[in-house]
Amino acid sequence: MPSVVGLLEQHELAARRRVDGLREEADRIQAELATAEQEWLEWTIARERVGAVLSAQGGSSADVVGSDLPGGAGTEAGVKASVPVAARTKSQVPVWREGLDASGLSADYQRILAVLADRVRLGQGPLTCQEMASAFGMDVVPAKVEALRSKAKRLVARGWLAEPAPGRFTLAPNVNGPGGGS
Repeated sequence: MPSVVGLLEQHELAARRRVDGLREEADRIQAELATAEQEWLEWTIARERVGAVLSAQGGSSADVVGSDLPGGAGTEAGVKASVPVAARTKSQVPVWREGLDASGLSADYQRILAVLADRVRLGQGPLTCQEMASAFGMDVVPAKVEALRSKAKRLVARGWLAEPAPGRFTLAPNVNGPGGGS
């Protein structure tokens, strides 16, 4: 007859193997997601630039493409870039540029921008994701914090937020919170 401790060890080993397998699968999916998001971003930029070039009313195509860079780099006074007023619903986050309205972002992203805009207005420094979770009244548990971190990192990648130190987030220069006239 097998011992109770032996049976428990067998169950523990099986559970650990399952956890390891799921972690490997999650890592693979995260890498695949990052690649797919990058490809989507590249196609979005390509479509926006082609639209800007096709809708240009004078000026060279180099002026229009230069004015369409994230953060408004290369903007010239006489050239008006094709800037969408709002993003689609759900979790799509467009690359930030002058004139893009934060009200088109989903409620979660707007909440992050709003709390960071309040911090900037009060002259306070960047926030960690744990502090954001606490500010939103969420349980400060790994799942909630990592969900916030994922959203904050996406906002950093799209130019809405800056990460001056690892894990600490603030509004990017020239970005205002929702309703702040960004």
